[in-house]
Amino acid sequence: MIIGIDGHEVGNSGVIISSCLVGLLTGIGVVLFNKGVHEIRDFFWDEIPYGGASWLREKPIPAIWIRVVLVPACGGFIVSILNQLRYALSLDDDDDDDVQQVQDKSYPPPHPQAQAKDDISVITVSSTTSLPTIYYDYLKIAFQPLLKAVAACITLGTGNSLGPEGPSVEIGKSIAKGVGNLFDRRPRRKVSLVAAGSAAGISSGFNAAVAGCFFAVESVIWPSSAADSSASLAYTTSMVILSAVIASVVSEVGLGSEPAFKVPEYDFRSPGELPLYLLLGVLCGLISLTLSRCTTYMLAIVDNLQKDNGIPKAVFPVMGGLAVGLIALMFPEILYWGFENVDILLESRPFVKGLSADMLLQLVAAKIVATSLCRASGLVGGYYAPSLFIGAATGMAYGKFINFAIAQSNPTIHFSILEVASPQAYGLVGMAATLAGVCQVPLTSVLLLFELTQDYRIVLPLLGAVGLSSWFTSGQMRRRDVKETKVAVHANTNRKRQFEIYTSRTRGLSSSDLLAEEEPYAINLCEVESSLCIDDWNLEVEELKRRVFVSEVMRTRYVTVLMTTLLIEALTLMLAEKQSCAMIVDNDNILIGLLTLGDIEEFSKYAQAKTSRSKKLLVSEMCSADGETCCVPCTATPNMNLLSALILMDRYGVNQVPVVMEHIPGQRGQLVGLLDRESIILTC
Repeated sequence: MIIGIDGHEVGNSGVIISSCLVGLLTGIGVVLFNKGVHEIRDFFWDEIPYGGASWLREKPIPAIWIRVVLVPACGGFIVSILNQLRYALSLDDDDDDDVQQVQDKSYPPPHPQAQAKDDISVITVSSTTSLPTIYYDYLKIAFQPLLKAVAACITLGTGNSLGPEGPSVEIGKSIAKGVGNLFDRRPRRKVSLVAAGSAAGISSGFNAAVAGCFFAVESVIWPSSAADSSASLAYTTSMVILSAVIASVVSEVGLGSEPAFKVPEYDFRSPGELPLYLLLGVLCGLISLTLSRCTTYMLAIVDNLQKDNGIPKAVFPVMGGLAVGLIALMFPEILYWGFENVDILLESRPFVKGLSADMLLQLVAAKIVATSLCRASGLVGGYYAPSLFIGAATGMAYGKFINFAIAQSNPTIHFSILEVASPQAYGLVGMAATLAGVCQVPLTSVLLLFELTQDYRIVLPLLGAVGLSSWFTSGQMRRRDVKETKVAVHANTNRKRQFEIYTSRTRGLSSSDLLAEEEPYAINLCEVESSLCIDDWNLEVEELKRRVFVSEVMRTRYVTVLMTTLLIEALTLMLAEKQSCAMIVDNDNILIGLLTLGDIEEFSKYAQAKTSRSKKLLVSEMCSADGETCCVPCTATPNMNLLSALILMDRYGVNQVPVVMEHIPGQRGQLVGLLDRESIILTC
């Protein structure tokens, strides 16, 4: 069931509606995003052909250098302004967090006699929070991904060396989170919608629905612990498929039915070629690792320049764009020009002269440096398109070398029984192998190329090369959520131990995993491609528990008994109210003890053996039997947050705690509510 914003169950049809809505909105968002990139490119590169950037080689540098250098730098300047706006909004959010942490402890608790629903617990808005403030917060949440998408449009439209598929995935994720807030606010259920959004982003970006589905599996479902039951997995799978199909249809309508790039006809000559493809997989693994390490290194340099030399953060996007322009004077193909540059590398366009193997290898090095500079400087975009470009150049260079060494009329190496395919075949396999190595999505890479070529013969070479490339890089990379760093930085000293407790518990990592995180050579995959960041839903739940107070969740309808109450009457009242415990109070409503059904059951067995008047036993007799029954191990207060209350409950191994007044003269220890795990689960 899905719980709507009014707290009522929407039903299983809500799953279908929400996933279809995510696919539809993501498809529209990706279409608008790509249209925006094309419009910006037309504005900055007016009257420049669409056949890729190689035409710049035919022009003398004095005639083009001003535009080639200044357009990416201008894009960096605009992105810098947008980044500062996003940064200001995120600072606003952090200030709100700090206010929540240090707010006045005299939070007004509900009156002891107040009535509430027994079986439904709803997070209510505090009376101290005004509606305009709430709407402002919603606007901030919606405005941040919008600013990031616009920044990505500017980055790509001005030719900077990144790609559109990462932002497309993030558009899908942002829409999915928004739909999740509308239909189901529980973080554990949002993972299905985010998986659907990720699938929609990839399927609409590449016009490849099957690859989009497997991307959601590899990037969201498998790394997440939220979808761990067979029922939730079945729901998630159906949502992913529906969302991917709808987004792909919308993309076809808005952008056309052609694939993202022109795929040359695949050529597979003989099974004897397979070792050559395996060797290509190892080579692409090395290239992928080089790109990831170069990115990490550039990020560290920029961070040191900012901290040690005091260079403003706003300067780096401009410097990144300027550097890309300077590199493009020598290697214009590194500029983002859609996938036309990939078509040039694969020689799939007519009347386009192919590049030599030497030039292809130089382009690989230049593209790695330019992409790393863009990512480190703060320009916005993804690594999927650069990975495909680098893989195509690597595969084509490798294929040309193999053809020169083996398949020419006078080959360097004589293998009469070995037939070698064209360089384009190695270029296609190199694309998938590099994408798998950089982004750690091997199944997506295989299915993407298979879906685009529609040739079953490519499957075996793809599986071999992609498997080796992914294996080669997997030991050097890890997935980590960037939220962990943010929470760790902004957590105050009083919460530090609590944060360590719940992060070590909820992340579900073994000791070897925790040690691996500290290893300096491990590359954070989230730093390389932000759309691959793990959404740590458990951490989000813990953050929600920190924000919500006991007074908002506790039950105000509970059972109270006196010491002079008959035990049978207390039991009857508990069963009638469907409560597993009763609070023992005095005549002034001051908490004395806690009576549970388990305690009554154990005492009844003992009492029946000792006496025949069990129906006349008093609560006081039970509590004085061993001195430990009816003891209250811990209590909570209305102004305590849920995280602190849960830590207390875990420490003492209890499922419910009484809520009492504190720090109020004359009312200390007065019972005002009951907090149990069921109420917390319904809330979070």
